Amino acid sequence: MRRNTQTINRLAAIVLAAVMSIVFARGAWAGETGRKIARESVIEKIASRGAMKVGLGIFVPWSFKDKNGKLAGFEVDVARKLAKDMDVKVEFVPTEWSGIIPALLTGKFDVIIGGMGITTERAMKVNFSVPYSWSGMDLVVSQKKLPGVSSMEDLNRKDVVIAVRMGATPAAAAKKYAPKARLRQFEDDSAALQEVLNGNAHAAFSSSPTPAFWAADHPGALYRPLEGKYLYQDPISFAIRKGDPDAVFFFNAWITDNQEWLKSRDAYWFGSKDWKHMTAD
Repeated sequence: MRRNTQTINRLAAIVLAAVMSIVFARGAWAGETGRKIARESVIEKIASRGAMKVGLGIFVPWSFKDKNGKLAGFEVDVARKLAKDMDVKVEFVPTEWSGIIPALLTGKFDVIIGGMGITTERAMKVNFSVPYSWSGMDLVVSQKKLPGVSSMEDLNRKDVVIAVRMGATPAAAAKKYAPKARLRQFEDDSAALQEVLNGNAHAAFSSSPTPAFWAADHPGALYRPLEGKYLYQDPISFAIRKGDPDAVFFFNAWITDNQEWLKSRDAYWFGSKDWKHMTAD
């Protein structure tokens, strides 16, 4: 009986030693993995480089070139404030919207701060921060080609042509709310607008406040059937490469810590026209 007890004790000691070795090994592995993730985080790379590379598209008033050829806009303000708080410089990399995610994934810049809405399709490729802004989906319609539109069903016809910016959420909105309509996609919003003004499209979708500006700039030619309303609102977030939780946590913390400032900038760029003098004529 005593020998059985000694045998059990020895087996218990062996099992305990094995378990402890696994625990310590896993702890060491987890610790090294954590340190590796930290070393490879884009936040560390930005700090080491002393500059943050930001990818963005060119569309008013999110980011555009002013009369002097310098970048301005809501996203430009956000990126500059973030870089200042990180004590680094900011380098902007204007990129065609249809290729902005591939450019991020190949390392051409560190983060997209460019009015990017969260979608399931995009989330398969990149990680998103918490939203730092919201954008309503709106549209304008040609008064000459299609007067009297009062609902999206009026656009859901095979003979209707809708112009949108390529690869952006307005394209998805048009497909969702007017699936029977024909879609024409362009590299930027201005080209989509011009298609309507030229009489080649019946309507153009874009994020607010752009359609409101279009209608105000072209009274009699364009109107907003959803006046005062939106199809829906998009959460706007930073986009980064996958596998970098430290960057997600950092950007989330910065956004949370700067809510009041973000609201003030949002009100300036999207709730007023005080900046209109900056745009090229």
